[in-house]
Amino acid sequence: MATLSSLQDLKGTSAQADAPVHVQKLDAQGRAYATGKRKDAVARVWVKPGKGTITVNDRKLDVYFARPVLRMILQQPLLIANRMDAYDIVVTVAGGGLSGQAGAVRHGIAKALTHYEPELRSILKKVGFLTRDSRVVERKKYGRKKARRSFQFSKR
Repeated sequence: MATLSSLQDLKGTSAQADAPVHVQKLDAQGRAYATGKRKDAVARVWVKPGKGTITVNDRKLDVYFARPVLRMILQQPLLIANRMDAYDIVVTVAGGGLSGQAGAVRHGIAKALTHYEPELRSILKKVGFLTRDSRVVERKKYGRKKARRSFQFSKR
């Protein structure tokens, strides 16, 4: 490796050559796979070309996620990428509650879309769908009722 002695030497090097190149990642059936996580929920997502049906744990989307807010959350990557009716999505999700599961499915769909169409990565990354929400429940401490709540103080 050559050492640089001035700023003129730096002009000859290119930083773009080190940037990672994102390529399409498909399995034998032509599907893109990704894992999405949020809180304690883990979602495994498969994306393939189709009519736009979303299946969660072998059930239709509106049966599994009955609340419209949860359905809206996991359809956000498809709306931003303008691919609502372009892909069939199969999801298996476990752990956590419905809200965490919806967030995990959204994360998984966004990652799987970037595996299928790498040019969508910049759009989804800018909005923040490729970032895993790292907030988790704080653990309970000893000598306390919950993570931070202490027992009621009594003078006598």
